[in-house]
Amino acid sequence: MPDCQRKSQPFDYSICELDAKNAANFSLQWQNPSSTSHPLLLTFTTLRDYLASQQPTKTLLFAMNAGMYDGNFAPIGYTVINGKQIRALNLKQGGGNFHLMPNGVFWQDHQGFYITESQSMAKKLASGAKPTFATQSGPMLVIDGNIHPAFDANSTSRKYRNGVGVCGRNPSRVKFVISDTPVSFYEFADFFKSQLGCDNALFLDGGSASALYSQTLSRNDNKYMGVMIAVTQDK
Repeated sequence: MPDCQRKSQPFDYSICELDAKNAANFSLQWQNPSSTSHPLLLTFTTLRDYLASQQPTKTLLFAMNAGMYDGNFAPIGYTVINGKQIRALNLKQGGGNFHLMPNGVFWQDHQGFYITESQSMAKKLASGAKPTFATQSGPMLVIDGNIHPAFDANSTSRKYRNGVGVCGRNPSRVKFVISDTPVSFYEFADFFKSQLGCDNALFLDGGSASALYSQTLSRNDNKYMGVMIAVTQDK
C-alpha cells in the first residue's frame, strides 16, 4: 500500500510510493457513470464516497490529480480508464505546459507501470500495447535519465507542482510527489532524477491544480479536478 510521508529536504514536499505488485488496487477515476445529473467526481471527497458506494469493502488510501483538463474538467490528453479509451493520444503543438515537448503518458498494463514519451507511446499503441489505464500530461520531467532539455537550472519561476515517477526495477516503484513549497521545473525534475532515482518522470500539474489525498497524512485537498488517480485497500 502507499507509503506516504512529509519531508523537508531539498524542499518541503509530500511523497507517496507504491510498489508495482500492488497494481490491482490502483485505478483512474473521472466520472460516476450511473449519475446523469452530476457525473463528474471533481473532488477527493466525492471520489471517496463514490468508491465506497461501488466497493463497500474498500477504503480510499491515496489520490492525486492525474493530469490537465479543459474548462469542462475533461482530460486534454490520452486517457484510458478500465481499458476503455476516453481520449485519443494528443500529439498536437500548442502553448502551455502540456505542449512543452516532449510530454508523456503515465500508464499501466498487466506487466507493470510505465512513463513513456508521447511519440514513443504512439508507436507502442500502433504495435498493440493495451493499457488498462493511461493519462497523458506534460511536460516530461525526466526522460530516460535526462532532465527535460527546456528546463533552466537558473530559473526563478517557482510554483507548487506535482508529478509521478517510475523508479528502479524488479519491482519498480511508482513515486508520487507534491511540492509543499514553490519550486522550479528544473528543481522538481532534478529531485526525481537525483534524489528518487527515477529514469522517467512526468509533470501532472501545478499551481492551484496540484492536489493530494492521503489517509496516512490526514490530508484531503479541497480542489476541483478532472481525472484522478486512486489507490484503495480492503477494509
